[in-house]
Amino acid sequence: MAKLSLKKIEKVYPNGFKAVHGVDLEVRDGEFMVFVGPSGCAKSTLLRMIAGLESITAGELHIGNQLVNQLAPKQRGIAMVFQNYALYPHMTVYDNLAFGLKLAGTPKAEVQLRVRHAAGLLEMEHLLERYPKQLSGGQAQRVAVGRAIVKKPEVFLFDEPLSNLDAKLRAAMRVRLTELHRTLRESGQPATVVYVTHDQVEAMTMGERICVLKDGVIQQVDTPTALYDRPANAFVASFIGSPEMNIVKAKILPHEDGVGVELGGQVLRLPAARAAQLNSRGGAVQLGLRPEHVSAGPRPQGDSVPVPGTLRFVEHMGSEVFVHFTVGDLALSARVPADELHGLQNKTRGAAHEFHLQMQRVHLFDAESGESLLRSA
Repeated sequence: MAKLSLKKIEKVYPNGFKAVHGVDLEVRDGEFMVFVGPSGCAKSTLLRMIAGLESITAGELHIGNQLVNQLAPKQRGIAMVFQNYALYPHMTVYDNLAFGLKLAGTPKAEVQLRVRHAAGLLEMEHLLERYPKQLSGGQAQRVAVGRAIVKKPEVFLFDEPLSNLDAKLRAAMRVRLTELHRTLRESGQPATVVYVTHDQVEAMTMGERICVLKDGVIQQVDTPTALYDRPANAFVASFIGSPEMNIVKAKILPHEDGVGVELGGQVLRLPAARAAQLNSRGGAVQLGLRPEHVSAGPRPQGDSVPVPGTLRFVEHMGSEVFVHFTVGDLALSARVPADELHGLQNKTRGAAHEFHLQMQRVHLFDAESGESLLRSA
């Protein structure tokens, strides 16, 4: 396998629209890297530039130690799996897997060995004599992946390969692809993977590192845990996590015990450890707090502070409940275990209720740029 290096990569279309803005990124040898972001953030454009399906306006792209800007796709040592699996309908699964190898003049014995190996990895030996019309969506997806595996590429590229599957099958295939990457690594065939998705759940569960993109600009590259716990800005904070982080307008003020945060007309004390991390003191900010760090029950945790709120509605999700409420004119939500809804069961929309905010878990972002104001949030 090989590492992937993008240096100051730009994409400008003939009409002058700039889709990719100076992307710098290193994908490590054998790493599973996920590109994630909303529609139109240029994640697929960036993947197609790596594949050679889109020209590079500026910058350098290296696969391994080779500059590949001007190389054709077939010369780059990549294999790509698309959202549309594009299987040949008149060929069996075996022939679909073998087709590219036969075109390349690979000896028959080697073709058989690679196809059987890929089929074994993907647990589809029993499908080899079937035709695409006889396959389920998940089986067709596995064939598309197998077609990439038999090529033994330097880099695997996946462009939203699970988006056509139903929710249950999509979850199962996430596990299968992640296990496949681990299996190849453990067998001495580490696979460098770049995987594009707009689904942050896919990104969080599959990626060893995640590259979050917005408007053709990298917002943050880090592990799933680091993105969740230490977002670089309000965009990353709101995009990563389900349900998304509460982000509301607030103001940093002096407080009798140090630093306070004005939220919905109330001033709440910021814990000393959080106050010490502030890069900036005073003025308007955006305050972020994940729903699981808001308690709706009577047992607050740590440095939690009580705030009076007004109930909007409750979403029952089985083992947990999402409680939506307001503090002043600010809308927030809490994510709580179903058995901790003390005092809320009989309340209706507009009812008053006391919530507790875990202030030691608060994030603070610049009101204008959205950049984090905490050095180690």
